[in-house]
Amino acid sequence: MQQSILHMDLDTFFVSCERLLDSRLKKRPILVGGTGDRGVVSSCSYETRRFGVHSGMSMKIAKRLCPEAVVIKGNAGTYIKFSDMVTDIIKEGVPVFEKASVDEFYADLSGMDRFFGCYKYATELRHKILNETGLPISLGLSKNKVVSKVATGEAKPNNQLRIDYGLEKVFLAPLSVKKIPSVGSKTGQALINMGVERIKTIQDMPLELMTSAFGINGRTIWKRANGLDNPPLIPFHKRKSINMERTYGTDTIDMVKLSTSLVAMVECRASQMRRANKMTGCVSVKIRYSDFSTYTKQKRIPYTSADHVLVPLVMELFHKLYNRRMLIRLVGISFSHIVGGNYQVDMFEDSEKMLNLYNAMDRIKDRFGDNRVMRAASMGAKTIGGDGNPFDGKPPIVLAHRTQ
Repeated sequence: MQQSILHMDLDTFFVSCERLLDSRLKKRPILVGGTGDRGVVSSCSYETRRFGVHSGMSMKIAKRLCPEAVVIKGNAGTYIKFSDMVTDIIKEGVPVFEKASVDEFYADLSGMDRFFGCYKYATELRHKILNETGLPISLGLSKNKVVSKVATGEAKPNNQLRIDYGLEKVFLAPLSVKKIPSVGSKTGQALINMGVERIKTIQDMPLELMTSAFGINGRTIWKRANGLDNPPLIPFHKRKSINMERTYGTDTIDMVKLSTSLVAMVECRASQMRRANKMTGCVSVKIRYSDFSTYTKQKRIPYTSADHVLVPLVMELFHKLYNRRMLIRLVGISFSHIVGGNYQVDMFEDSEKMLNLYNAMDRIKDRFGDNRVMRAASMGAKTIGGDGNPFDGKPPIVLAHRTQ
């Protein structure tokens, strides 16, 4: 049976989500990512790319290249929600699929030619995602994951491309060597320095030459250039952990700022777990000092998704972990051992007022965004999990919550 692997990639995903939330952003140059001096561009609209802007670039440089761009900090919770919508559509439509990232998917359509026609079915699936979510998405279809991924890149924006069986080398030959998945900037430059600019040149080279120049990675590059690499599709499973980190623009030992960030991160992730009917059984805290040394500490706990349980645990771990009294560059939290289930009420500790508070906060966040309601303790870190909408003048609702 001939193998048919579908690759789908949501175009400028974060930007597309922001435009769905606010139509005034359409056709405007947009940068999504960290806004500080250390911020990085997570996603950028096609309007910014003619200025040389690309994902992974320093936000400081991107704003210098495209000063008229609208800069949005972004909201991880919103993007995950849109990603889950697409995931559910794909899950209903294909027998086996892999979720490679929040905006990238593979599906095995092998054998479906007997019933539907793989390319026709992939086209219908793409149109269904477009119609039901409003998100632009591109696809590539070929005999393996690597060629399909390259095909998707060539099809963008918001288009599709099929590479017929046996034409993989012909399709790849004229493309830049930097189009090969796993060929980064360093390897790409090394190939160019050798006079290898097009994939066709690699196809004409003996395998031994690539192996001697790049080791085991050279073998992988050669196989991919010839359309022969066939990595397995990894079936999608629900994630077992969630995390969040904050890198500061300036290294700090301000304990108020640090604790505010941690409380805000816990609040954001705990609310997302409750809304997804999930609980965590393990809490972890991460610290990165100014010298880039990184430390973590974790603790197993009874399953919960309650802020008033998780916040004290996170702060306890942080104070145990922070013992060098050096400037801190980054703090983060992680909730792992995720299971399905609702928060279990403690009849001795939990009050009806506390539970009603959680329900009310979660309903507001679910409807208006994670940054619309927060505790006063997390106000200093209000950008964490925020909507990042520069045109929305609505201030967040603030709850002054006192721990019993």
